[in-house]
Amino acid sequence: MNSVDRAFTPALELAESIRTLEVSPLEIVNLYLERIERLNPELGSYFTVTAERAIALAKSQTEKLAGLNKPQELPPFFGVPIAIKDLTPVTGVPCTYGTQALLGNISAYDESVVWRIKAAGFNILGKTATSQIGSLPYTEPEGFPPARNPWNLDYTPGGSSGGSAAAVAAGLCAIAQGSDGGGSIRGPASCCGLVGIKPSRGRVSWAPVGDYLSGISANGPLARTVADAAALLDVMSGYTTGDPYWLPDSNPTFLEACTQELGKLRIAFSTSISPVGEASAICQQAVLETVKLLTDLGHDVEPGCPDFTGLIEPFTAIWQSGVAASGIPGPALEPMNRWLLERTISAGEYLRAVNQMQVISRRIVGFFEKFDVLVLPTYMHSPIRVGEWADLSFEETLQRIINWIAPCPPFNASGLPAIALPAILDNNGLPVGIQIIGRPAAEATLIALAAQMEAAKPFPVLDFK
Repeated sequence: MNSVDRAFTPALELAESIRTLEVSPLEIVNLYLERIERLNPELGSYFTVTAERAIALAKSQTEKLAGLNKPQELPPFFGVPIAIKDLTPVTGVPCTYGTQALLGNISAYDESVVWRIKAAGFNILGKTATSQIGSLPYTEPEGFPPARNPWNLDYTPGGSSGGSAAAVAAGLCAIAQGSDGGGSIRGPASCCGLVGIKPSRGRVSWAPVGDYLSGISANGPLARTVADAAALLDVMSGYTTGDPYWLPDSNPTFLEACTQELGKLRIAFSTSISPVGEASAICQQAVLETVKLLTDLGHDVEPGCPDFTGLIEPFTAIWQSGVAASGIPGPALEPMNRWLLERTISAGEYLRAVNQMQVISRRIVGFFEKFDVLVLPTYMHSPIRVGEWADLSFEETLQRIINWIAPCPPFNASGLPAIALPAILDNNGLPVGIQIIGRPAAEATLIALAAQMEAAKPFPVLDFK
């Protein structure tokens, strides 16, 4: 296997290659670090590369492997390189939140997903690019190079987990962590031809701090295959003492769900999102081709969609409150976030918005009493060009964001699980994805269905050199 092929090898296969001594952790880490050094300047996918730490751990893991009699007893991802989004603290590593003023902000602790990732044997290569405070669906924070889509460098990889998505798609890591407060995993996954999972509320702990946005955000995986994403979700999942909401462990595991037999599912689909309207022609095509695939697989598929009317206003109020919740002072923020900070609502208005969101969420969840799965476009149109909205007014930028990401926030609001999957390519050679949404805590069903779809219609992996 040549180095390029190995860089795009699924994480589970890399882990098996390491356990069987086909390749060492040090060889794998050096491979990815060489690619990062060579390709990241044009991609902008990493803010921070922790090369010395990664090499030191890889050397230690390689030595440990040489002295073991039973390598199969190692942690599941022993020696596999991973990237962490730069909204997520990693002990001893800068956490900038996409803010130049925080370049010297060295984290004093690991977020819970990070210590679970470390316990699984992963080797962290660095921190990936994010929009400032994760507030925007494109990754172009002031003072940093913009993150670019490896399928076409003129376009965005999405946001706010744009750096993680670009790194996985370009073979600059095997797999990555992201977070999703309004489509920030699913959008970048769709822009970059990846699998991205937004788990159910309570599936992944926010310890030791907690989330700031009334449960709309979730940590999750970005990967090139459904099995990789499922296995990383297994690693991330679990209760930590004091979590305000949580779910029991999945049985079967999410990785086991990939090979689980699926009966006939009742599936709804729509290419229209109320009150925004119809998705673009290419996004409609992605949904309709998915509908044909699901029908061919034997599922009952029919038009249908929850009514999202009334959600935009309270969700936007909660989302923009995240800027104030960050605690970053106005002078350190870029203009769009300063404008959002100035629009911060009162505590009473915030609580009313949460109440309104919860009322509408009951209606959304109630839709799934009739259906097992819902298929929607992930975004309403293809990726935008880097800098495309830079000269718009703040009001126009906000409206375009709302219109673009419209299919995603309803499932942050309701806490339902959702998986973004690649579907087709547009005329610019960019991936266009769809998302499948399931019942509360039903990630296993979605993963089983996603694996079935992937097997029936594999999506090409980008050969980025």
